[in-house]
Amino acid sequence: MILDTQLQYIVVLLGTGIVVGFACGLLGIGGGFVMVPVQIWALTSAGTDPTIATRIAFGTSLAVILPTALSGCHGHNCRGAVLLRPGLALGLSGLLGAVLGGTIAAHAPGELLKAVFGIVVIAGAIRLLLAEKILPRVDSLAKPREEMKPYILWGMAIGVLSGLTGIGGGVILVPVMIIAMGFNVFQAVGTSSVAIAFNAVGGTIAYIVNGWGVSGLPAYSLGYIDLFQFMLLAGTSVLTAQLGVKAAHLLPAERLRHIFMILMIYVGLRMMGVFTLLGLPI
Repeated sequence: MILDTQLQYIVVLLGTGIVVGFACGLLGIGGGFVMVPVQIWALTSAGTDPTIATRIAFGTSLAVILPTALSGCHGHNCRGAVLLRPGLALGLSGLLGAVLGGTIAAHAPGELLKAVFGIVVIAGAIRLLLAEKILPRVDSLAKPREEMKPYILWGMAIGVLSGLTGIGGGVILVPVMIIAMGFNVFQAVGTSSVAIAFNAVGGTIAYIVNGWGVSGLPAYSLGYIDLFQFMLLAGTSVLTAQLGVKAAHLLPAERLRHIFMILMIYVGLRMMGVFTLLGLPI
């Protein structure tokens, strides 16, 4: 029975990594909105305290996002879709913001963290929908804005959210880059992967430092980073990120984007406890 439970745990996490990697490459998002609920389920099922499980899920999610985003970044850069200067401005400011966000999350109640996570994911879904409605207009612009201040401010703000919620921030960053900064969809997806990688570095550092020596952590943990979960998730996500990159440059992704928006709204509402409050068994 224990073996069956462990096997289910492994299979679910490997499958989640496949979905996360593809989403990262295709849409320029870290995939934390998919990973975090699955990780919390796996940890609490194994007896981990819910608040500790939430912090571990956020920290480990960011650790997984780092190699996944780098894999996607490499693929997009090979296709000329990464603008390095804006990406570095977004990323370096985002790294500082993610350290701050991760530090706050490491001391906040688990239920509050889940509620914030749900709100951010739903906001990201709405942003994707709004961005999609104006893509034809934005794609006709000559090039993205050159002034660095907006990149730094947006990078810092999204970095804080990234560290606070365990997501890379691409679900919000990509639409912002398209709507407010003049990127076309391919430039936004490619360049956001640079920023996401920096956000992941800052958040991971914060969760390692703030989780060091905390009691009740699973075996093979580095602070709030669960190394066993990390290997299972990253092992598949890094590979499938390249498939997502290929799909992003070969296929119109509107339908898949709709699927992800629906999934994001469902995950956001579930994490906020809305379905439980309404008595719905979903």
